[in-house]
Amino acid sequence: MPVEITWWGHATCTIEDSNTRVLTDPLFASRLAHLRRRRGALPSDEARRADVVLVSHLHADHLHLPSLEALDPGTRLLIPRGALRVVPGARRLRHLHVTEVAPGDGIRVGDLLVRVVPARHDGRRLPVGPHRSPALGFVIEGEARTYFAGDTGLFDTMADWVGQVEVALLPVGGWGPFLGEGHLDAGRAARALDLLAPRAAIPVHYGTYWPIGMDAVRPHEFHAPGDEFVRLAAVAAPKVAVHKPAHGERVRPEVAR
Repeated sequence: MPVEITWWGHATCTIEDSNTRVLTDPLFASRLAHLRRRRGALPSDEARRADVVLVSHLHADHLHLPSLEALDPGTRLLIPRGALRVVPGARRLRHLHVTEVAPGDGIRVGDLLVRVVPARHDGRRLPVGPHRSPALGFVIEGEARTYFAGDTGLFDTMADWVGQVEVALLPVGGWGPFLGEGHLDAGRAARALDLLAPRAAIPVHYGTYWPIGMDAVRPHEFHAPGDEFVRLAAVAAPKVAVHKPAHGERVRPEVAR
């Protein structure tokens, strides 16, 4: 079966490859602290079914404990090394099979190999304090090779770590009016396509959550990143087929090798 990808909003995606379901950074909440979901229905119960769940870093919109608690018992969970020490609540996820991972690790799940790669991002649980856990990306290798970047900026060795992939899931925005260091916006994500040269790309991490009371503050940063990425990718990497799914939409990228 060709790879199929469903974007549920923010960085939450289901990747179906080799009869295995991979779920990324599950966030099933209508509100998270000062953020509210402004676009797209909450992920359906289908989103909670996964053989393995990948968490890219410790920020609460990526390692969201209530969403992880809602996963089916026995689901495998890969989280950054040190997360169980830094996030005490993660130790309560006893119904899941939890494995801490770091860049360079490779984990077999069914017929898939999940390779762990670095990300350039401040992945601390809190905005202050020491770095005790790495921010990660993942390459899922099955019938296709799919790169889920998590949250990241561009870095010199990105293409070396990621290698040849058919599909790239790249963040193109955020959840507030300004993107800090260690993020991809639409322009930097288009440059990443030029570096990685996948066959297909899907923009994620935009147009879902926004701070309460800030609807009128730089609203283009909420609405525009997906379309802007499509436009810039056509210039920077014209051979890459860009799919821009709506929330909850499933796409089947062309990945013939």
